[in-house]
Amino acid sequence: MSITELTRRVQVQVLGAPGHRFDEILTPAALDFIGRLAVTFAGRYRDVLTERRRRALRLSSGSPLDFSRATAAIRADPHWRVAPPAPGLTDRRVEITGPPERRMTIDALKSGAQVWLADFEDATSPTWDNIIGGQLNLLDAIERRIGSTTPEGQAPRLGDRLTTIAVRPRGWHLTEEHLLVDGRPVPASLVDFGLYFFHCAQRQIDAGSGPYFSLPKLENACDARLWNDVFVLAQELLGIPRGTIRATVLIETVTAAFEMEEILYELREHSAGLNAGRWDYLFSLIKTFAHRPDFSLPDRTKVTMTAPFLRAYTELLVRTCHKRGAHAIGGMSAHIPGHDAQADGTALARVRLDKEREAEDGFDGTWVAHPGLVSFCRDIFDGVLDGQPHQIDRTRDDVAVSADQLLAVRRTAGPPTDEGVRANISVALRYFDAWLRGTGAVAIDGLVEDAAAAEIARAQIWQWLRHGAVGRDTVRGLLDDEIAALGTEYPWARIDEVRALFERTALARGLPAFFTPDAYARHLVQRAEVAA
Repeated sequence: MSITELTRRVQVQVLGAPGHRFDEILTPAALDFIGRLAVTFAGRYRDVLTERRRRALRLSSGSPLDFSRATAAIRADPHWRVAPPAPGLTDRRVEITGPPERRMTIDALKSGAQVWLADFEDATSPTWDNIIGGQLNLLDAIERRIGSTTPEGQAPRLGDRLTTIAVRPRGWHLTEEHLLVDGRPVPASLVDFGLYFFHCAQRQIDAGSGPYFSLPKLENACDARLWNDVFVLAQELLGIPRGTIRATVLIETVTAAFEMEEILYELREHSAGLNAGRWDYLFSLIKTFAHRPDFSLPDRTKVTMTAPFLRAYTELLVRTCHKRGAHAIGGMSAHIPGHDAQADGTALARVRLDKEREAEDGFDGTWVAHPGLVSFCRDIFDGVLDGQPHQIDRTRDDVAVSADQLLAVRRTAGPPTDEGVRANISVALRYFDAWLRGTGAVAIDGLVEDAAAAEIARAQIWQWLRHGAVGRDTVRGLLDDEIAALGTEYPWARIDEVRALFERTALARGLPAFFTPDAYARHLVQRAEVAA
């Protein structure tokens, strides 16, 4: 009996308000597809979340973090490889990321980047309109009927060459409260993946590309195995050949850094490689080792990718990927060119050093958040790739990374400065305000910031308080000062909600795993219910 025969037709209850053209996405067949995925993997999904909580407790209780002995044979086997690059994913020297809003969709696809990562996760505030509207924008882009009128009255259209699209669904820790199956909210991961796959997979195949994804917040190989099984079932349900889906995994948790080979192994027939995170990775370090004062980090701007523990992480990522025939994609550059002419030269010099280091280390491409950085970063990789689409053949056999090197944070540790504390409070407040207003990618101080910036900012405040690096009265005083100062120049949505969200996620007794589930349930969903 096939896996398809084990699934049953499912009634999906739609609680979200109707919107313009939403019926094109929320068709009965698409909802049935989502329902089948949800029912089939409901138990596995809950097991993943339970095991995450158990492992977090073990680590916080002092259990060591190391490479697993149970999977040593996978790491030692020299023969297995991931699938070869799929159409449109051979050359990935510059990938641009951003929310699937209409204007961003056009800008990204016309940017000249090899790949656009349409981000439903950190770059999207998950309002019902944003989630379904984003799916409509992707469908319109693939059908080449998307357009947007500029202030000058021009309506740019997509050309003949369409940048390869990869979709980043929300993580397993999030749910979509507007869709219920058997009275339970559907995992947000399955909603974002399922709607795009149902409507666009065959269209992308027909266009010479394919259904490609970027998987966020994976913590171990079990998470990857769950995703692989989702892919297998989805392809079988729609009659699409197994292995057509390709997915890149963003290594943004410290536990996943210890299982990079195992993650590639679980996804190998669907793998498109790995890429490096930064803020989310640091955020994960804080969450995982919150009990340890030697993991207390200095101001976030002082923790650069040259820090020894981050160098170990990125070099291991390149070594792991190329050993298995997979792409290794570098980290994000969030600078907004031209934001400040005086500061632009200094910022671009830092971007250049960062990208030159990535290219020389063996990365096959990099990420940017703004179209203005695409050609700048492409030129840097052009100089190293020397006419080749990638450098996977550079296996970096010289790299050997130990568990101690991945966890050598104490060499970077240091006390926060007053400016660092204030900056974190300011970033968190401004981002929370924008997110509650429905915007997930925000220009702050010349950078395109997403949820990862707010996560590391509020987590660092919590960490510094926990270990006495800063006093609670000092933080509360700065919080009052920043709200008063920003209130004169910033369009606050609901200042009481913003303050309460900061206090719950940065000043609480325990460090919440993420701010997004709390804010989503308390604010976005409740607000949508009132509006409906």
